[in-house]
Amino acid sequence: MTISQKLRMKLKDASLAVDKALVGAEWLSASSIGTSFDVTNPSTGEVIATLPDMGREEVDRAVNAAFAAQKAWATRTVKDRAAILRKLYDLMVANADDLATILTMEMGKPWPEARGEILYGASYVEWFGEEAKRTYGDTIPGHQADKRLIVIKQPVGVVDAITPWNFPNAMLARKIGACSCSWVQHGFQARCPDAAFRARSRHTRRARRTSAGSLLSTDGD
Repeated sequence: MTISQKLRMKLKDASLAVDKALVGAEWLSASSIGTSFDVTNPSTGEVIATLPDMGREEVDRAVNAAFAAQKAWATRTVKDRAAILRKLYDLMVANADDLATILTMEMGKPWPEARGEILYGASYVEWFGEEAKRTYGDTIPGHQADKRLIVIKQPVGVVDAITPWNFPNAMLARKIGACSCSWVQHGFQARCPDAAFRARSRHTRRARRTSAGSLLSTDGD
């Protein structure tokens, strides 16, 4: 798989443009079905990346990896999970210019709007990270005199996040930030990859390798 030289030259950190799919802790450069798809700049028609088209086998691997990692993730304190989301927020803001460039070239938004979306998405991650520390339970008035009803909130399993691509950054950030858990993300729109969010995930995983998640690319078929 490839990233065009033209795209790399526009970035301060060219390593942010990723041409692989993240499944568990592994970056995959090819899929079991052996197909790929081109990502084109909608304003010029130029191919800026060729990405692996993930199949059923990779989806199964992603779900299984997230399920396995979720057990340890669920034992983490909410403060710990909030710190990981804060790290993700910091990385998104620090790399906002490059992420906006990737977003503009892959789906055509004007650069100022794309940068605004990167920061908009980051604000979801920041907000949900802060809210994680306030995941309070509830005490509910009992329906009988000898009953006391108490509700606690706990991580219970894997989340499958299917995202639209009119706001490819913000919609994914909203879902990952909200669940703060193990997740599998699918992007379903032809020629529009999840490169911008993969870049953030790459740096966050480098800092905290116990996070649980997978990012899959597909051409929408």
